[in-house]
Amino acid sequence: MNKVFFIGINGIGMSALAKYMKTKGYDVYGSDIVEKNTTEVMRNMGIKIYSEHKAENVVGMDTVIYTTAIKADNKEYNYAKDNNIKIYKRGELLAKLMNEETGIAVAGTHGKTTTSSMIGISMLEKDATIVVGGIITEINSNARIGNSNYFIAEADESDNSFLYMKPKYSIITNIEEDHMDFHKNYDNLKQSFKKFIENTLIKVIVNKDCETLYNISKEYKHVIYYSLYDKTADIYVDNMEKNESGEMSYTVVKNGENLGSFSLAIPGLHNISNSLGVIYLSHEFSVDLENLKNKLTHFKGAKRRFDILHNEGITIVDDYAHHPTEIKATLQAAKERAKNRVIAVFQPHRYSRLSFLIEDFSKSFTNADEVILLPVYSAGEENCYNIKSENLLKKICNYKAACCINDEHELQNIIIEKSNPGDIYVFMGAGNISQMAYKIAEKYKKNIE
Repeated sequence: MNKVFFIGINGIGMSALAKYMKTKGYDVYGSDIVEKNTTEVMRNMGIKIYSEHKAENVVGMDTVIYTTAIKADNKEYNYAKDNNIKIYKRGELLAKLMNEETGIAVAGTHGKTTTSSMIGISMLEKDATIVVGGIITEINSNARIGNSNYFIAEADESDNSFLYMKPKYSIITNIEEDHMDFHKNYDNLKQSFKKFIENTLIKVIVNKDCETLYNISKEYKHVIYYSLYDKTADIYVDNMEKNESGEMSYTVVKNGENLGSFSLAIPGLHNISNSLGVIYLSHEFSVDLENLKNKLTHFKGAKRRFDILHNEGITIVDDYAHHPTEIKATLQAAKERAKNRVIAVFQPHRYSRLSFLIEDFSKSFTNADEVILLPVYSAGEENCYNIKSENLLKKICNYKAACCINDEHELQNIIIEKSNPGDIYVFMGAGNISQMAYKIAEKYKKNIE
């Protein structure tokens, strides 16, 4: 492997691997039809990036990396296949790199990026390598190349690519129905997580508060449990309270030992839960405890995880939530800090997800005062499910003020003309809604100046 080509290089997971490979001395190339903030970063690193997919881009390459988002008719993929160029799935390459090191993998339906970012900044003092699916504020990147054997990465269950991994340690945050377009049913998804547990070689740190996860993991002797509430867990929270600055502080007990008081600036009980697996492993690896407490206190979260873009007059939040449980948690966190209304701005991601989970989606907005729905972001899917945002609107309107809008311009007018001081607008979704949030935050700022 010498000349490596990434199809869809600007994706958050692909760009992290591309940066890693370039830093390790490989010749790295790629293509993508959509430019993102990380594109310029990679170009400045010397990575050649093409703005369209063409077979000639791959001529001379010896390795091609792709994701399941790449369609079967992609010219670069088919050239590589027809010319016997080595082809890896993104998750397969990530596993290949991790399995050679002291791998620490973070899996789960929700919380992977936040949790892997937490363990990443905790393990900076151990000079760990970090490859995650979000921009970590503390390192201003989704990748960091360390000089130790520690290798921290997210484990992606969406297409079972996490089953290529043989990590030494893993953290599993939760399991819920998602990616049913691939897994077909919940039992298949649970079996995949059982296999991931079996593939972890030394210890699996598991959230005991997730009943499904607890039930599938309790037969394994190398599983360690964390909990917000259950004091029979290996590591648990003894008490929680808000401190004077509004941050949550909590005492942590591990195997009967009081590790002291921790605090988190980022909101939500789910983030305290996420931190417990991080604290357990960090303590196992002899990370300086006071240093860890300081890092968690100042942890800003990964980009697009309750990312506050504007906080004057009104608050505009950008969040990656695209599953019902994530929406509930994000809106609960918004409600805890709201001075006025909480308005959810949601862009459904994939027709398949909306179709499979529409009933759960319809119940996930209870902590919003109003809901604004954008058209479905297809992510390349065909709408063979005959579904659209208006189907969700009909269900939400049974208990909540809600509307569908067509585009960014309409949304911008609503926010500029109808907002009240103290309102929180929470932009949620895995599509291009983040770009909308940034543009509208900037326009709102200019409008009030």
